[in-house]
Amino acid sequence: MFSLLSIDNIECRYRGIAVVHNLSFDVPKGSIVGLLGPSGCGKTTVLRAIAGFEPLHHGEIRLADKTVSSSSYTLAPEKRKLGMVFQDYALFPHLNITDNICFGLKNLSADEKSRVALESLELVGMSGMGNRFPHELSGGQQQRVALARALAPQPEIILMDEPFSNLDVELRERLSSEVRDILKQRGITGIIVTHDQHEAFAIADTIGVMSHGNILQWDTPYNLYHEPSERFVADFIGQGSFLNATVLSANSLETELGILKTDHTMLWPAGTQVDVLIRPDDVLPDPFGDIIAVVSKKAFKGAEILYTLQVPTGGTLLSLFPSHHNHEIGEKVNVNIEADHVVAFPKGQ
Repeated sequence: MFSLLSIDNIECRYRGIAVVHNLSFDVPKGSIVGLLGPSGCGKTTVLRAIAGFEPLHHGEIRLADKTVSSSSYTLAPEKRKLGMVFQDYALFPHLNITDNICFGLKNLSADEKSRVALESLELVGMSGMGNRFPHELSGGQQQRVALARALAPQPEIILMDEPFSNLDVELRERLSSEVRDILKQRGITGIIVTHDQHEAFAIADTIGVMSHGNILQWDTPYNLYHEPSERFVADFIGQGSFLNATVLSANSLETELGILKTDHTMLWPAGTQVDVLIRPDDVLPDPFGDIIAVVSKKAFKGAEILYTLQVPTGGTLLSLFPSHHNHEIGEKVNVNIEADHVVAFPKGQ
């Protein structure tokens, strides 16, 4: 697949300190990728470098196989044919919605601008609202306008910097899905920067998990959750608990709660001490289960209840039960561990 954007071994510095270093990835045309990580990991700096707002001290950024940034050259942001959606929407309060959308459209007649504004508003589900002003809109509606404005000039790529962080959880998830549908419908390439894994999972085809200016794993959401390559990724993505275990063979582990089998071949020799990651969906309620645990916490999530379970060895497990399995704090429950993807890390890693 044709790479519309190539990030090649880039380094960015802030006050002489490298905040992004030796970072590389490609973005195929029409795909949506995410940069996911905690605050301060360098993800927004990467986005700003792609946009042309941040200089490179090393490496190269190519757009459609044309160099737009290097250590000695930076193409102006307005010449990169990129759209930008900001965290704070960045709408002009004194302009109505139509004028906000048309603000960046140069060399178009009034009729052409009107047509583009109408099409853009229809695309984001806001037909008929062109005469309103930003303060008359909800946060979700303002973010839709920001997206419409970014799409109006028909950019090569849409860059999104924590675009939904000011919205409530339910609206954030719904709008993430809607934005993905819009970009896929138009065949527009997208890059989103976020600290919220649910947001990244909802919108991105591929995600790079970042820490300290590096990408630790570049993978699909499914693989990041089920097959994290590093302890940091396992901790950052999803929820889970770690069990003490000993490697028995290339395909089996003896944990404090019994033996686990895995289809994935482990490279550590027998006897290696490891920590095994157990996700909530690996711990299943079973009235005849071998593990008898005590409910220490519960969190109702609608269709499911997330239980924190105290196990006989003194550790804890997280488990998702269907919500009609309503157990009280202190109640004993039987569970089994059925982990199709056994993920383990050597002690101390």
